[in-house]
Amino acid sequence: MPRETISVEINAPCTAVFETIHNYDCRLEWDTMLSKAQLLDGAKSADVGVRSVCVGTWRSLYLALETEYIRYDPGRVAAIQLINRPPFFEKFAATIQHIPISPSKSHTTYIYFFKARPQLIALFLEPLMNMLLKREIQMRLNSLCFFLERKFMR
Repeated sequence: MPRETISVEINAPCTAVFETIHNYDCRLEWDTMLSKAQLLDGAKSADVGVRSVCVGTWRSLYLALETEYIRYDPGRVAAIQLINRPPFFEKFAATIQHIPISPSKSHTTYIYFFKARPQLIALFLEPLMNMLLKREIQMRLNSLCFFLERKFMR
């Protein structure tokens, strides 16, 4: 099962980074991986047990991943797990951690793991999927950084 850790330093406080990531009203303003993002079942904000659906862009074949928050500690860490079965994904989970560097700077780390399907070709699919995911998540974090630094450098 592939597992990756991708980090970025952002010139913004942990609380601001955390709130931006989990604010689905502004998610598409910075998230380069998504064409749609919404909370489900009438939820107004993210929290443990809240489900969301995020639909990729053309680069990810517009796959819709429905996830559920399994950890939500504002300003520090959030974790999700995949609850639907989109093509090629048997399992997927991710954690985003935030560590303060200073009052106005933070370190954000995105950790994910997944298992590909169908099992018969997973051995060949997983390296390709991991390469693509890692690149997309790095672009996503860079976009988040740019979005927040524009906001906080004013």
